[in-house]
Amino acid sequence: MELVGIVAVLFDMDGTLVDSDAAVERAWERWAAEYAVDPAAALAIAHGSPADRTIRRLLPALDEAAIAAAAARQLALQYDDLSDVTATPGAHELLDALARLGLPWAVVTSADRRLAEARLGAAGIKAPVLVTVEDVSVGKPDPEGYLRGAALLGVPVGRCLVVEDAEVGLRAGRAAGAMTAALKGLDGDLRLPDLAQLARQLESTPTAP
Repeated sequence: MELVGIVAVLFDMDGTLVDSDAAVERAWERWAAEYAVDPAAALAIAHGSPADRTIRRLLPALDEAAIAAAAARQLALQYDDLSDVTATPGAHELLDALARLGLPWAVVTSADRRLAEARLGAAGIKAPVLVTVEDVSVGKPDPEGYLRGAALLGVPVGRCLVVEDAEVGLRAGRAAGAMTAALKGLDGDLRLPDLAQLARQLESTPTAP
């Protein structure tokens, strides 16, 4: 994939910049026990999606107020579970490369702001621009979050690279009109073994006109 036209990077958080998979799974397992839901069913669809969207699929009989309460409970289970949350391999290397290259970046996450700031902080990452589930009317796979991230950076979304580790997020990036880079063996315009590989590719790319 040609990276020469990329002028900004939009990152997912969980599983992309921050290794929080174990904490996410623990929270969903506890939530599933409380709501009498099969934990395997929850984990199969939860990654990368806003909690309310996942809960709506798991418990379609709930009304909107009950869905909101269940989503709030699911997030509450995650706030203080930071014991093994770290930056993903290559994350700091990539962010250092973006700084050297002068490329702006943002985080677009399905978490709320409290959880996003806690997890990014645990990973030693300070996002210059952060778009959370509270900043959009519709979560991933809707493109609103990535469109908002690009707008806040002041760059055309078509010249942004969306970096994701979940299919729901890649769908959002594609729908926004961005180029996509996929982790964990998923298919994007670019397939990445880790973020260090993206750092090397960006640093070897000629400067965009």
